[in-house]
Order: sequence, then structure tokens, then C-alpha cells
Amino acid sequence: MQYLEGRQYVIKGIFLLVGLVFIARLFVMQVLDTTYKTAADRNTLQRLVQVPYRGLMYDRHDSLLVTNTPVYDLMVVPREVRGLDSVRFCQLLQLPLAELRASLRAARTYSRTKPSPLVQNLSTPDLAAIQDNLIDFPGFRIQARMARAYRTSNLAHALGYVGAITPAFLEKPRYARYQPGENVGITGLEAFYEDTLMGRRGVQYRMVNVRGIEKGRFRDGEFDTLSVAGQDLHLSIDADLQAYGEKLLAQRRGYIVAIEPATGEILCFVSAPHFQPQLLTGKGAGNRYMALLNNPERPLFDRPLMAVYPPGSVFKLVNELVALQTRAVLPNTPFDCNWKLVRCTHRHEYPFNCDIAIKQSCNPYFYQVTRASVLRGRSPDKFEDVRLGLNEWQRLVKSFGLGERLGVDMAQEKRGLIPGGDFYDKRMGYHRWTFRTVYSLAIGQGEVGLTGLQTANLMATIANRGWYYAPHFVRGIGAGGGPLPQYRQKHFTAVDTSVFKYIIPGMRAVVDGRGGTGENASLADVGIAVAGKTGTVQNAHGLDHATFAGFAPADDPKIAVAVFIENSGFGGLSAAPAAALVMEKYLRGRTARYRNRWESWIQYGDLGKYAH
Repeated sequence: MQYLEGRQYVIKGIFLLVGLVFIARLFVMQVLDTTYKTAADRNTLQRLVQVPYRGLMYDRHDSLLVTNTPVYDLMVVPREVRGLDSVRFCQLLQLPLAELRASLRAARTYSRTKPSPLVQNLSTPDLAAIQDNLIDFPGFRIQARMARAYRTSNLAHALGYVGAITPAFLEKPRYARYQPGENVGITGLEAFYEDTLMGRRGVQYRMVNVRGIEKGRFRDGEFDTLSVAGQDLHLSIDADLQAYGEKLLAQRRGYIVAIEPATGEILCFVSAPHFQPQLLTGKGAGNRYMALLNNPERPLFDRPLMAVYPPGSVFKLVNELVALQTRAVLPNTPFDCNWKLVRCTHRHEYPFNCDIAIKQSCNPYFYQVTRASVLRGRSPDKFEDVRLGLNEWQRLVKSFGLGERLGVDMAQEKRGLIPGGDFYDKRMGYHRWTFRTVYSLAIGQGEVGLTGLQTANLMATIANRGWYYAPHFVRGIGAGGGPLPQYRQKHFTAVDTSVFKYIIPGMRAVVDGRGGTGENASLADVGIAVAGKTGTVQNAHGLDHATFAGFAPADDPKIAVAVFIENSGFGGLSAAPAAALVMEKYLRGRTARYRNRWESWIQYGDLGKYAH
């Protein structure tokens, strides 16, 4: 009896085990069926990202500068490529076989199931030549998008360019939403305002068969989202003035920067040599970029933002303001033109006051002015006295926005350099330097370095009698919008506004006074008073550089200009007339015909003949 009961339990156990195996088998089959079904669905469901229409760019007069044009990319999904006839495919696309293989390897490395760009920037004729044949090449499809097109041949450095997003970009959180093959702003305004210009992507889901042919919307578009176009940028640039400035410096190296003092809006931004923005868009843009990159004239180098030059005699204005602020000197304090201290630029009338000293750009005068503001007897130790004095000098000078980034709406802005005590401690050793070590700062030479944007902004600050808005290119975003909030904040210098009036007469005398160093910048014949300062920048590596900075009209400034021309000698002979032409062009809309000789001289004259 016990034996039969034992067998009963064994039989029940066997049945139970068989039942569990059967149930498990059904479960596995169901899971596999679901998996295969899902995989099949994925093979026939295509997710298409709708890249929005990129925002446009206009100049200050609403002239269109940057727009969009349709181009096409040939995309590949490696998993879907079957039986590829590589030779025929390469003949169709006029593509080297090695390039095709390399592109396919790169696509497989990125993803075997996601589309990657194989050939980009196909034009409409290119597309027509291959589209009908793509049905014979499963895994390949055309994706349309918009590329940048230009209505201007100028302003390339500021506009920047748009290019295919790189793997390095895709790793950054800011670009997490992007996919390979999409375009992104690489430099300039295109990069700084990328989020504004790009807009918001949309997504569409489409059913396709195994050959990639579309079969309709998925669930009637229930899961589709619409893209939102990017916002337009309204620039402060005057397109006509920009074209004129680039024409003036077409044969030179240097910069022209013009700012509206009352707003901080950049009117003109010339980096010479320049290039046309069209070169960095469309098919073959990569090859053209490399040609520009390897050009010994360095046309890609953004000189107004990235080149840090000694400011030369233009910097004497800052030193005079600092000395007046600290009451180290008064406006009518005289100093000898003592060549034993430092050589002067030329023989001239006795500098009884700052007006004459500015007009004649007297080096010994500003040597003594700066020495008086630095050596104030703050310590009985002569080394500590100069150290404390230079630190105070540095604080006042940097309040002009010098030696720091101004915060322009471009990413590659350099700081420049306004050295203080710590700088010379590291270079010379603590308490091992005196004023004679740093005296060249008095005349804008030595270690001090400014960018072109900083020099132009310095003139705007003087024109405003002690304050400025951070320079910027975009005066409006979207329909009726203004600039970014940071460009509506006033910045005041540490020099009282009442002090600036003392240097304006001297700056006017530079241009319109008899024997002034900047008489070639005079526009008195057309009723415009100009205030400015010339500079000749010593260059240890070749011929001296020419510079001029000023503003006009002197009593009601509408434009502040800084000009720098490399290896061109005395600033009054080249940079000064260039600045005057830019001012007249902006204020009058034209230049007097008899000043055509100035244009020819700046463009084609032997400027180096007058350089040391």
C-alpha cells in the first residue's frame, strides 16, 4: 500500500514537471514572437527628424545678409545595405572607391541601425543624376536640408560659418539633441547664437517597405511633432560701410572696427586680409577651408578679436586720464620734452599742458605723467612704492574694459594685457624692478596689449565721457526683439566723468589743429569735427605699424573708429585717413570725390616707405 502511494507521488511529480516545461516553452515562444515582431516593426518604421528652417541675418537697414538654400545629403543605414555593387555605385556618384569604403566604415562605427551621412551638400542637379538609380541600392536614401547662402561677400569673420557637426561636438551636452549629418554653427555669430538660430526640431514617423520605399504615415501622424523655425538676427552692421572698409584694406593686413558710442552697436568689423563667406558653404567647402587655413596671409585669423597689439600713442590718452583722476597732474601741468628720458617722435612746440602734449604726441611728457601717477610715495621702499603705484594704475586702466574680455557676442575674443605688479614680480622677481622697467607703458609700448575691439571701445568710452555698453553685433532677435540683456547694461570707468573734458580739446587739435599729427583725418571741409589720436607702434619683427583711433562728430559722437595697418609706419599717413573715410562714409553716406586719392594711397601706396 505504501509502495503504491509512493508511485502516485512520483507520477504526479512527473506530470507537474512536464506541465511546467510546456508552460515555459509557451512563454519563451511568446517572448521570441514578440521580439521578432518588434524587430520587424522597427525595420518598417522610419523616424525622420525634421530640421527647422534656420534663422536669417539682416544688417541694421534690414538688408538680407544670410539666408538658406536647399541641399541634399545621401544617407546610409549600414544594416540595410545588401549586395552593394560598389563599382557601379561609385561611378554613379563620381566617388572614389576608397572614400566609399572609409565612409561606410565610419557609418558602421557610429551605428549599424541609424542613418549617417555618406555624401553631403548635393545640389539639385546632383540629386537629379542619382535619385532614379537609388532604388537599386537598398540602405541608401536622400535627406533634404537647408544650407547657408549669402547675399553679401563681406563680414565673413563676424558671420562665422555652419558645418556638419563633428563627433567632438556631439559629446558636448549643448549638442545632445543633434544627429550626425546635421549642421551647426562653428564660428562667429552662427556659433554664439546657435540655439536662437536653430529653432526646435520636429519628428515624423513613416512606414517603409524592405526596399526603403515610403508606404505612408505611421498611425496617421499621431506621434509626429512639428518643427519650429529659428529666430532671425538683426545685426548692427552697416553692410555698405562694411563693404567700404573691406575695400580699403583689401591689400593690407590689419583691422577697422567702428562702434556707435551711444549703444555699443558694432557698425563695421574689418579683418584684413578677409575672405568671402560663400567659400565655406556647399560642396567642396572642406577643401576651400584647408586652402584658407594654409594661406600664409592667414585670412581666417580674426584680427580685431584675436590679435593683441601694443596700442602705441593712442594709449597716452588713458595714461593722461589716470593721472588726472589721481591728481598726480593737472590739465595745465607742463613737462619738458626731455629726450634723455625717452626719445620723442619729432621736434615740436613746448608742451605747456596736456592739449599740446596730446596734439604733438610728446613721449617725454607722457613718460613724466605716468611716472607721477605711479610713484606717489605710498611706501618709503622705492620698490614697494612702484609696485603699489602700478597696481593702482592697473585697476584704473582695467576699468576701461582693457585687459579683460568685453563680452562681445563672439566666442574667440582675447583679453589683451594690462600688466600689474604680480606680472613683473614673476618676470623680474619681487622688489627687483623699478619705474624704468615699466616706463614703456607710458607710451603704449612694452608689455601692454589691446585688441582692435578694445581700442574702438576705448574711443566710444571717451566719446561718452566715461561709460560704455559692451560692444555687440546683434541689435535685435526675432520680430521686434532687442539685444541680449547684457548689452543694455552701462559700464562706468573708475575715472570721473568730469575728467574726460580735459583731453577732448587736445584730441581735436590732433586732427584740426595746425601741425597736429592726425591732420589727414580732418573732415572740417564737410563740417565734421573729428577727435582722435595717432599712433606708430614699434615692431621688433619688422616695419612699424600704423594706428589711429577717434570719433565724430566731436561734440555729438555718432561713430567711434579704430584702424590698425601692419607695417605701415606713421599712423597719421595711413591709418588716420582710413578712419576719416570710414567716418565720412557713415555720417554722410558718401565720401568727397577729391578724397579718392586717400583711397588709392591706402589701397596701393608704398606705406612701408615711411616705416622704420
